[in-house]
Amino acid sequence: MAPIGKLLVVAGISLVLIGLALMFGDKIPFLGKLPGDIYIKRERFSFYFPLTTSIIISILLTIFFWIFRK
Repeated sequence: MAPIGKLLVVAGISLVLIGLALMFGDKIPFLGKLPGDIYIKRERFSFYFPLTTSIIISILLTIFFWIFRK
């Protein structure tokens, strides 16, 4: 039962963090506008891929899960 309990705690904390990011993400001015984020705008076409932002979020999530794994 202990592994299921750990899984539920980590899942709950993850959901809370995702919820906070969705609530307050637009208030962080540099998020999504970092150097390396790809934004192409043409007359009838726009493309946005937050490459650097995705890498930073991935690193933070990796550290978070690594801490709770131990």
